[in-house]
Amino acid sequence: MSEQTQLPQYGYVGKIAWIDLTDQSVKIIPTSDYAPKFIGGRAIATKIYWDVTKPGMKALDPENPLMFMTGPTTATGIPTGGRTSVCAMAPNNLPEQFCWGNMGGWFGAKLKFAGFDGIVIVGRAEIPVYVKIDDGEITFHDARNLWGTLTHDCQEKLSAIHGKEAVSAVIGPAGENLCRNASINTSNDNVAAKAGFGAVMGSKNLKAIVVKGTGDVRPYDVDMVLKLRKTMGNPQRKANPVEHLDRCAFRAHINFETEPGVVKKTNVSCSHGCNMRCNLFVLDTKSAFPRKVTNQVHKCIGVYAFQMTEDCGMFPGMFFHTEKNHNQACLGQGAQVPPPPDTSDPYLEELMTRRPGSTMNFWDGDYDRGNVINDLCTQYGIDKWDVIVWLMTWLVMGKRTGVLEDMDLGMEIDPGNEEFMKHLLDMIVYRKGYWGNLFAEGMARAIRTLGKEKYGDTIYKGIISNVVPGLQLDIPISFESSWGHCFHWQGRGFQGSPPPGYYLSATLMLMTNTRDAQTNSHVHGTLDYMKETMDAHKACLNRKVAENAFMGEIKAEMKECVTCCDLQSPQIFWPDMECQMLEAATGIKMTEEELYLACERSKNLFRAILMRDSNRCRAQEEPEAYRPLQYPDCEGQTVAPEEFAKLVDLYYDVWGWDRETGWPTRETWIRCGLEDVAEEMERLGKLPPEKSSK
Repeated sequence: MSEQTQLPQYGYVGKIAWIDLTDQSVKIIPTSDYAPKFIGGRAIATKIYWDVTKPGMKALDPENPLMFMTGPTTATGIPTGGRTSVCAMAPNNLPEQFCWGNMGGWFGAKLKFAGFDGIVIVGRAEIPVYVKIDDGEITFHDARNLWGTLTHDCQEKLSAIHGKEAVSAVIGPAGENLCRNASINTSNDNVAAKAGFGAVMGSKNLKAIVVKGTGDVRPYDVDMVLKLRKTMGNPQRKANPVEHLDRCAFRAHINFETEPGVVKKTNVSCSHGCNMRCNLFVLDTKSAFPRKVTNQVHKCIGVYAFQMTEDCGMFPGMFFHTEKNHNQACLGQGAQVPPPPDTSDPYLEELMTRRPGSTMNFWDGDYDRGNVINDLCTQYGIDKWDVIVWLMTWLVMGKRTGVLEDMDLGMEIDPGNEEFMKHLLDMIVYRKGYWGNLFAEGMARAIRTLGKEKYGDTIYKGIISNVVPGLQLDIPISFESSWGHCFHWQGRGFQGSPPPGYYLSATLMLMTNTRDAQTNSHVHGTLDYMKETMDAHKACLNRKVAENAFMGEIKAEMKECVTCCDLQSPQIFWPDMECQMLEAATGIKMTEEELYLACERSKNLFRAILMRDSNRCRAQEEPEAYRPLQYPDCEGQTVAPEEFAKLVDLYYDVWGWDRETGWPTRETWIRCGLEDVAEEMERLGKLPPEKSSK
């Protein structure tokens, strides 16, 4: 394919809105300034950020551009195309760096129906405002009567004003009070949370964005769209009744009795146009607030508020595939049950032999408490990962080791007590007193303020492996991984059961990121790859691990710019699926190699931003990513710094980056069509000499 330079008439709607809250002005940018070269979503946001920002900006500065970007599949009916990329400098990262997020819901589709492929929001309003986007018209509205409301209350009030067809993205009190881990919430409890973009909205005095649209988005090939709807994710067409159960059995390891019939659950899609029902929808649950009962939607992490006696286990078949059996990452964990396996597969037993999570005994099963904690996080607009996986586990381990004996939080420290959690989150969200202000800065910063050696690195000896029964896994009381975020499928701590071929690849992806990367880049590979990389020491010398990480990052870029979803992509045995999605939406015919190159362009431009603004280099990122590997995985394996360094060498080679610095070579910049970036890197003294390139 000769590179297409004209914006297709299909898939895109042709406009990006630049919204300045300071003077309440709007200007229109043609999408063709960025696409199709940068395709859409995160890639376009990355290019805009590179063009308009300068080093020295802070996450809560008015000039930080908060971007909501759709992709060409959004609103076309192509499965998973309903998701929206959200990008800006992130307050919850340590240090603050350019970052990305992603949310489902109907916001992205409505934005395109209203005539925009994306919006960029800068400035700061004098008073709290919300922005209304209605069929191409953008207006500013006084939000003082909404300021202070919980997320559901805010959404309901906006629907009452603008009609039920209006879709909103809102912040709660956590965002208003600039809690670093504040979320942006939209329909079906979908959020952009981990980076703390809710605090960015709060810093701009922006309570909400309301979107109404009656336009349409035409795909290039309707028949191809229909084919994708029948094949992507192998959807099961069956009834979806509400079940009334006597147990809270949301996972194999989250399973306990409740009052008869109290658990009412079904499955729902997360976003517009999807053909799957991956999310758990729980009805008539106990609320933390005066409404008394509410409904909740869960993807993966909220269920751990109900019970955490055992860590999350995994089946190899969740991530490692054969030609006869290949499901997407986390599908087996979600509400949607995977299709029945092909029993003729000779490797079926290996795929289905569970690697159990470690015994933790942090808190026992309590249905009401789990619902209350989830409701607190959703309604306040605060990241569940930081609260459930990091704060709550830290309180348990810190108390048991005696580290927190001098900490007076106003109640006995007990994360298993819903009243304590209501008290604690109220302190944090409203920044009440010393402890409220401390934890509102996020766990990574709070622990460093207290003293990381004691409050972060004290070893907890109470976790016992179930992969090697009885093996004690000594690990810090803080489940911190890298860049101010917590463990996520990294082979130790939380979700600590994956084998080395998984967690080493995940660590490489985390190394060159600015946040937890696993939300959109779960590791995938063949079963043979998993078996070849079971020894962590040998895996560090295996180029296939580096190549696996490269593939995962490229596919992550695809998901964020085409767009699609981590529960349906990548398909190891359908590698050009995203190419077919792009063609069905736009008519652009790309080979797998051409789409890979476009995604390399986006990833390398992301790296250029980090090099320019944050001095990103090997000396910075390698030790940051390595830190968790010094602690034992579920089989007792650790990785030495020199072993990880050899794997990093291989990884940089795959990307075309200099081994010594971790910087892309001129050849790599040029191959990606970023000649201007190469010149800027040379001006900054960050272009490796040709002789040192590998």
